[in-house]
Amino acid sequence: MFQDALTDAQTRVQTALDAAMEPLDGIIADAMRYTCSGGKRLRAFLVMEGARLHDVAPDVADQTAAAIEMIHAYSLVHDDLPCMDNDDLRRGVPTVHIQWDEATAVLTGDALQTLAFEVLSNLDAYAEVRLALISSMAKAAGAQGMVLGQALDIAAETAETPLTLKQITRLQAGKTGALIEWSGQAGAILAEADPAPLRQYAQALGLAFQIADDILDIEGDAEKAGKRLQKDTEAGKATFVSLLGMEGAKARADELIVQACDALSPYGDAAGNLKAAARFVIDRDT
Repeated sequence: MFQDALTDAQTRVQTALDAAMEPLDGIIADAMRYTCSGGKRLRAFLVMEGARLHDVAPDVADQTAAAIEMIHAYSLVHDDLPCMDNDDLRRGVPTVHIQWDEATAVLTGDALQTLAFEVLSNLDAYAEVRLALISSMAKAAGAQGMVLGQALDIAAETAETPLTLKQITRLQAGKTGALIEWSGQAGAILAEADPAPLRQYAQALGLAFQIADDILDIEGDAEKAGKRLQKDTEAGKATFVSLLGMEGAKARADELIVQACDALSPYGDAAGNLKAAARFVIDRDT
């Protein structure tokens, strides 16, 4: 059931992304479409499932999901640049600055970010709802969220001492967790419902997701992952695995999944797909 729901979300969000970018042409539009293809679409799935729990119209959920996938894609394009992580492979294909050039990559990320906010501003929803989504996305993606986490990650590369567990938890709550948290609670915001249970779920899920990434960086298969692995180990950076040990990291991820599922108790059996998504996050191989 979960896999069917995830596949359905992947199809729906790709349709919404294609529709949002249909009027665009030129090299930047080509690069935008290129970078918005593929991926797990976990963030889109979270938006759609949260919306389903609150009886939000599917077309509104799909457009909201497309917006967060654009923000996520923009972050990956910029994260891969030589001035940041300097990666040449993403999702098994050349990164945007390799496929085109650095200037195109910067502009592609910029264009995806702005289009995401345009999509949210045009949702068929009350003005107050659109404003709440836009404001919370700006916070999640900006200097209090994802951008802050990326800045802390870059600073860690030249730090005299490795980050502590508290510091790396804060870093990842921004870099990875902030967009997952936004995705988790977007459905409740669309319905003008209390987002607290879904926020708690997504906070635990986001941290578990990053711990799983750190585990995959050691134990994963680069071909399946579609990107270079063990970069943090080679750079001597602290990770959840280096700080907790492999077994400790796996145990912590399991604890977080229990927390995530417990947060969904107000929704009962209707939250089955979200509970399955939590287990998927730490059992995945990519």
